Amino acid sequence: MDPRFREDDDKNIDMNKNITTSTTCPYCGVGCGVLASKEQDGSISVQGNKDHPANFGRLCSKGSALADTVGLEGRLLHPQVNGQQTSWDTALDAVADGFRKVIDEHGPDAVAFYVSGQLLTEDYYVANKLMKGFIGSANIDTNSRLCMSSAVAGYKRAFGSDSVPCSYEDLEQAELIVIEGSNTAWCHPVVYQRISKAKQDNPNLKIIVIDPRKTATCDIADLHLPLKPGSDATLFNGLLRFINNNDGIDWDFVNNHTEGFAEALISAQESEITIAHVAKMCELSRQDVEQFFLLFVNTEKTVTLYSQGVNQSSSGTDKSNSIINCHLATGRIGKPAMGPFSITGQPNAMGGREVGGLANQLAAHMDLNNPKHHDIVSRFWNTGNLATTAGAKAVDMFNDIASGKIKAIWVMATNPAVTMPDADKVREALKACELVVVSDCEQNTDTTACADILLPALAWGEKCGTVTNSERRISRQRNFLPHPGEAEEDWWIVSEVAQRLGFKEQFDYSSSADVFREHAALSGFENDGVRDFDISGLAELSDDEYEQLEPVQWPVTSAKPQGTPRLFTDNKFFTESGKAQFIAITPRAPVNAPSEEYPLILNTGRVRDQWHTMTRTARSAKLNGHISEPFVEVHPIDAETFAVEQDALAQIDSEWGTVLARVHITDTQREGSIFVPMHWNQQNASLSRVDAVVNPVVDPISGQPESKHTPVKIKPYQATWHGFILSRTQLKMPDTHYCVSVKGEQFWRYELAGDSTIEDYSAWAKQQLGDQGEWLEFADQTAQRYRAGIIKNEQLDAVVFVAPNHELPTRTWLSQLFTEPLISDEARANLLAGKPGADQPDVGPLVCACFGVGENTIKDAIACGAAKSVEDIGQQLKAGTNCGSCIPEIKKLFG
Repeated sequence: MDPRFREDDDKNIDMNKNITTSTTCPYCGVGCGVLASKEQDGSISVQGNKDHPANFGRLCSKGSALADTVGLEGRLLHPQVNGQQTSWDTALDAVADGFRKVIDEHGPDAVAFYVSGQLLTEDYYVANKLMKGFIGSANIDTNSRLCMSSAVAGYKRAFGSDSVPCSYEDLEQAELIVIEGSNTAWCHPVVYQRISKAKQDNPNLKIIVIDPRKTATCDIADLHLPLKPGSDATLFNGLLRFINNNDGIDWDFVNNHTEGFAEALISAQESEITIAHVAKMCELSRQDVEQFFLLFVNTEKTVTLYSQGVNQSSSGTDKSNSIINCHLATGRIGKPAMGPFSITGQPNAMGGREVGGLANQLAAHMDLNNPKHHDIVSRFWNTGNLATTAGAKAVDMFNDIASGKIKAIWVMATNPAVTMPDADKVREALKACELVVVSDCEQNTDTTACADILLPALAWGEKCGTVTNSERRISRQRNFLPHPGEAEEDWWIVSEVAQRLGFKEQFDYSSSADVFREHAALSGFENDGVRDFDISGLAELSDDEYEQLEPVQWPVTSAKPQGTPRLFTDNKFFTESGKAQFIAITPRAPVNAPSEEYPLILNTGRVRDQWHTMTRTARSAKLNGHISEPFVEVHPIDAETFAVEQDALAQIDSEWGTVLARVHITDTQREGSIFVPMHWNQQNASLSRVDAVVNPVVDPISGQPESKHTPVKIKPYQATWHGFILSRTQLKMPDTHYCVSVKGEQFWRYELAGDSTIEDYSAWAKQQLGDQGEWLEFADQTAQRYRAGIIKNEQLDAVVFVAPNHELPTRTWLSQLFTEPLISDEARANLLAGKPGADQPDVGPLVCACFGVGENTIKDAIACGAAKSVEDIGQQLKAGTNCGSCIPEIKKLFG
């Protein structure tokens, strides 16, 4: 069948009609419902779906800006082999022939797939089926290994299954929420807004945030515990001991529904003697630790919400189980407003777990090392070649590529050359690999640059399928845009390769609905309630029913056709005994400790308005306005010790690599630690891939890297000159030691710094911009200062500023000039003077991305007395009234 005429393809999309499509956001694991509207002029708008139970109409700044990201600039639209555009048949034959050659010569374990939580469940299912079921290797792993595999391992050890027991409504019903290792306000903003609203509605709700940094999430916290990095298990072992010593044990639950309590308690008692000892080990005040422990013991309705700060550790699995132990000890699981709740980072990390996308899993939450499960999947798939042993987990996989053990890899919908720890090694391994295939919607990424074969995949708005959010809720992603160029569904691409490898009958799908029905059927095959993941109630959906599928939480069975909001309500678990398991935890320090050479601890994470490696979010000027450059947060004492200055550039080095970032000095950062976000990459910044610095040590159980704890050193970056360019047209990235490109409204911004002297400023500027137009220039070679404005058709076309240090004019007033239809004589003079005139107010750094409100605008409203509260700012400027992600920053401006 021609792929451009499949049933679920474009659904006869008429670009001349107004159409509103219900779909799901492609960013974090909250899984917000989105209504995407296509107007007659072809423009797209989005709004939150008020009927979707994950968000009830709320969207964060990223979700609100989705319409900015659906353009085709920079898209990969045609298959390519060795850099040359070719047909689908040629490209697919090349993939199949290349993999077959490696398998024939070196065996199935010489090939690998590296997939992504950005894939839809149907894509994931087909990829896993091909690799594990028919190629016969378990060498398929996912970038979800980097964010939540420790949580998976913790759940499986405790419950016998990867079962997230909670729902978002539990957060709203709770009376204590412990937010552990999660900047929820920025990384899961809509969940944060639901918690914030619940706190407003319920004065009894207490919030405790456990995080080395004082993040935006602390804005609603009653208590913040800035614990020593890596000491989480010590804290929760201490809590378990305190629960026992203060009559907090639910003995009926523990005695009848759990095993291993005595051993877990003994371990906790051996390692944590007193509250004072716990406080000392975690570098917290005794009073704060005691307050946390008392609140936990005395508040039955308690949810612990945890994420990367727990998971991304060489002992992440143990940390997860130390949290779960405390919920088991108090019987706080399987009931409303209670439970250990791991929140995922990607839109379909959960879907990947369901289909077995991790190298140590089979499909449908079955286990590779379970003979019965192996038999079930083999018979269902009708294969005699199902993998029998676990494959290489992410870090091991790229090590195997580097060593030559793996000779062919297919990367789908992810960018490991940026996001893997020790990223320089990963990039070099990919460059040297015999065969690298990449399926992506983007033409230019750090990973596509390493590829031999590029396969154009569909993006959000174009593809169809399902995703599962953090609360086990399956939702539809639906297409409202036609397939661009020759781009295709990932499941179709994989199926075509599978057929060319000789598995035509087993991969003869005609639609995503076909794949979903098979996935659902496998989940219920010989299940009878003995496995947690069961969506057999959806296995016989018609195509129309699949198309109309409403959000639903699994399990979904004939007995529970409306889904299951909460697990373990019957106190029955999926272990051999049917009882939950306590795990004895002996806290372990991070593998790499600070040293004299590397005295600081590097922590990594996300920022509010960007997503992963920015291939989608950096298309939006409004999202780029909040934080435009890679930065490093440094405590004031550390800044003084290491002589780094606010807004200057710093160089951060580890044993593994180097990164440059703009310095932000703040007492919200813990002394002795620094923070650098993960998003920037070689396509939009030089020397700014922070994962090149991150150590590759992993948790021995989960295989998840220790991305929150790398010993580093920091020093000022001694540039010869600093500068920036704003240009109405996109430029080739200037060849300077430090360069960051940022898409703005009607202009592109380039932040620059160089380590070689510019001999002729004017000639250098014209080399970057060309010599057309009217040039207004100011140069002082002695002072090493240069300013230029280029005028074309009476409009500002570009500006160039160069100085001997980082103290340059703010970019915001200059960027406003690009919106003017004509540039005035006064504006020309101000350009040369290097400062705004009285009629050019500087709105300041962006605070509210939804409505484009700058910091200075908010400060002015406060200073003149017009605004006395966040609510006043919302009424007057709209800031904070959409997604609410900026509210913590607005509050800070009130002092």
